Amino acid sequence: MDILNKVKQYREEENRLKWEGTFTEYLELLKERPEIAQTAHSRVYNMIKAAGIEKKDGRNDYRFFNEEIFGLEEAIERLVEEYFHPAAKRLDVRKRILLLMGPVSGGKSTIVTMLKRGLERYSRTDEGAVYAIKGCPMHEDPLHLIPQHLREDFYKEYGIRIEGSLSPLNTMRLEKEYGGKIEDVLIERIFFNEDRRVGIGTFSPSDPKSQDIADLTGSIDFSTIAEYGSESDPRAYRFDGELNKANRGMMEFQEMLKCDEKFLWHLLSLTQEGNFKAGRFALISADELIVAHTNEAEYRSFISNKKNEALHSRIIVMPIPYNLKVSQEERIYEKMIKESDMSHVHIAPHALRVAAIFSILTRLKPSKKQGIDPVKKMRLYDGESVEGFNQVDVDELKAEFPDEGMSGIDPRYVINRISSSIIRKETPSINALDVLRSIKDGLDQHPSISEEDKEKYLNYIAIARREFDEIAKKEVQKAFVYSYEESAKTLLENYLDNVEAFCNQNKLKDPLTGEEMNPDEKLMRSIEEQIGISENAKKAFREEILIRISAFARKGKRFDYYSHDRLREAIQKKLFADLKDVVKITTSSQTPDESQLKKINEVIARLIDDYGYNSTSANELLRYVGSLLNR
Repeated sequence: MDILNKVKQYREEENRLKWEGTFTEYLELLKERPEIAQTAHSRVYNMIKAAGIEKKDGRNDYRFFNEEIFGLEEAIERLVEEYFHPAAKRLDVRKRILLLMGPVSGGKSTIVTMLKRGLERYSRTDEGAVYAIKGCPMHEDPLHLIPQHLREDFYKEYGIRIEGSLSPLNTMRLEKEYGGKIEDVLIERIFFNEDRRVGIGTFSPSDPKSQDIADLTGSIDFSTIAEYGSESDPRAYRFDGELNKANRGMMEFQEMLKCDEKFLWHLLSLTQEGNFKAGRFALISADELIVAHTNEAEYRSFISNKKNEALHSRIIVMPIPYNLKVSQEERIYEKMIKESDMSHVHIAPHALRVAAIFSILTRLKPSKKQGIDPVKKMRLYDGESVEGFNQVDVDELKAEFPDEGMSGIDPRYVINRISSSIIRKETPSINALDVLRSIKDGLDQHPSISEEDKEKYLNYIAIARREFDEIAKKEVQKAFVYSYEESAKTLLENYLDNVEAFCNQNKLKDPLTGEEMNPDEKLMRSIEEQIGISENAKKAFREEILIRISAFARKGKRFDYYSHDRLREAIQKKLFADLKDVVKITTSSQTPDESQLKKINEVIARLIDDYGYNSTSANELLRYVGSLLNR
């Protein structure tokens, strides 16, 4: 019954938040909290800002989007700072339709849905409270009651600008119900709700022959004409179009560029002047954010048509590309699986990572930069260290192709193939090879993949397989190392002692005899060679490590095993190299002896307990790595 209690609490909270009073009382409220008179664009921006902003790598990370949108930090930052922020400041940007353009399953609809649900929640907070003229089907701004000739005085007193005119219906109601006394007009607090059509609207085009403009702007209620005597009486009009209902909030225009022209022309006046024409009335004011989404092909077709020039100039296009980071792509798959009926299936570690590697490779464009292959580019984009390259190189790579990420394999295809592999295998566990096999089989069934692309994609599957081979070997070798972390840390400390002595031209003391000795060159080189540090580059690498240790010390931090990615990789490889023969013999033996069997069981237990495998996937991994090491 806990859920019913929560429903009751929600209802009680909604009753507590309700407010009703006269326009006079509303003005008193406005003096205390002028933010309640903000525009629709300002409300959206403040909602995003209220969720928190973090500085990451010199850019703003907007936490509002972090739970649903992965790997699109730059696109989100541009969206907020080039559209929502200036629009909130009443700059000309707010007079533009926001058009999200990008490939299928790239996150456009998710962004719009997040804004809608966010506004619903935000309108229930004190900061996002919205007030409207009571009984108005368009939830009209109460400040429209202030006559035009007094608005300058109002601005001087309250510091709030008023835009828009009182609607025909409320103009009549003011005279008939309130005798022209604006101070007596009833005002109420409203809560945005798409289902109840309050402050949030959605318009989806259908067959142009049957779609009615009334879906946008409302229509005459013919049953009331006899009562009111005229079609131009606002009481005979149903203000129930999407533009009416979305007033004060936002309207989503799905597949906007597929709409018939007569629907798009209404948006010209609404965006530029903040009003639209409905029935036989004066222009009706509306304050709403209009957001649409489309794909690149449709957008190119739209702007190539000269008839669309007027509307094109009133659109701000925000590219929403595919994510280009492997780690974030994994999160997308995890989210999609969690939302599906597959969440009970055990997906072996790295199965989603291998799928993500394939997806990202299909989206990257080959760089002309010297020494950059697709795998290096993929790693750099994901924030990994690649020898010989730094952040400047990453920025140059991104600038090389501004439209990178606008094509490639979409996340839904990968999830469909994962689903297929689960069904085909008929087992509650799948691994990386199952996923890659299913992706490969699905290429033949994908209608939009050309033979040329298919050949490239098969190559990317092979690359993803090679990446998995390395991951699998490391995973098993790590599991074979008893107290792996401790062994690694001991080796690291030993290496750092020798590096410090080498760089400072000091001697080391033997811990047992106390005898002075030279730095152990053989040990240092055995570690450095694991990551390709040449004899000529060893001095520079060691000095870099020493500088990093000093930088940590200055900040009061301790340099440890996780402080330098490349050094950690070298330590791992050194430990693995020492163990390779043991792993090879143990995993490949057809009839393991008692000690080998004990070792295998220990490794399987470690893979299950520490690395997230189940017994099926752990045994499959061991068999696979055994075959790799015996090649």
